[in-house]
Amino acid sequence: MSQIDRVLRSNLKLRHLQMLVALDQFRHLGRAAEFLSVTQPAVSKSLVEIERMFGLALFERSTRGTEPTPYGESVVRFARSVLADYDRTRDEIAAVASGAAGRTSVGAMVVAMPVLLARAVEMLKANSSQTTVLVEEGDLTRLLPKLRLGELDLFVGRLEPGYAAPDLETEALHAEPMQVVVRPGHALAAKRRLGWPDLARERCVMPPPWASLRVKLDQMFFRDGVHPPADIIESASFLAQISFLQQRDAVAFMARSVARHFQQQGMLKVLALKVPIELPPVGLITMRGRRRTPSTQQLIDCLRRAARVKSAA
Repeated sequence: MSQIDRVLRSNLKLRHLQMLVALDQFRHLGRAAEFLSVTQPAVSKSLVEIERMFGLALFERSTRGTEPTPYGESVVRFARSVLADYDRTRDEIAAVASGAAGRTSVGAMVVAMPVLLARAVEMLKANSSQTTVLVEEGDLTRLLPKLRLGELDLFVGRLEPGYAAPDLETEALHAEPMQVVVRPGHALAAKRRLGWPDLARERCVMPPPWASLRVKLDQMFFRDGVHPPADIIESASFLAQISFLQQRDAVAFMARSVARHFQQQGMLKVLALKVPIELPPVGLITMRGRRRTPSTQQLIDCLRRAARVKSAA
């Protein structure tokens, strides 16, 4: 067994892993010590001890703070993964001891949150009311690293082809086209014949520049001989979209199920303008080969059922 194998398998303790993650998070010995409720010399001594085990420098120290070396980044990823498994196992044991059914964590994009995921969680709770579901909203760039580290059990959202990888297992659930939305009472809501030139003159909330949807929306404007809107806010957040629809009288683009759901709530108005662009399906992403907890598998089954109900609607 090599030295690194021995350190990873036997020598590193839970407190070492927690300290490494804290140092990576705060990038400062003093703030990491404060977070861990220990002294700064204790953190410094522990770091020296860990580096001596590996025979490698894991963090660069300077007057500005600490920065992980390439070796340190690898060890911190290992620490985060182990701590995530530890938290999951602890919660499972506590759930069994308390009579609860379990716990699962899911990362979700806005496209899946208010309809697909909400229905699936309701189905899950109908059979297992004490199951805890932790939901974290975000996009692929933020949620996939958490999935890989084990901080999330699954992801539900658009299956962007650019994020496909051998370690990920994907499952498409349903198609989800886009629609144009405004606040109730917006001038465009009363207009019978709408075109992309009408939108080009409006304030808009657009997807971030790196999103494939943004490129395709820009192409729709160019196809109709106009430039995309100049007065824009860039955000993938539903809260940002709703806020700027109301406060700036802006136009936004939402997944059809999300738009129709909140139109029924009286929060927005769907415009009669087709958005004929091809988008990746909405589906699931899990880590290939990772053991699923019973609660995670139940939620996946409920997501499949919810998608079938949605497709039949």
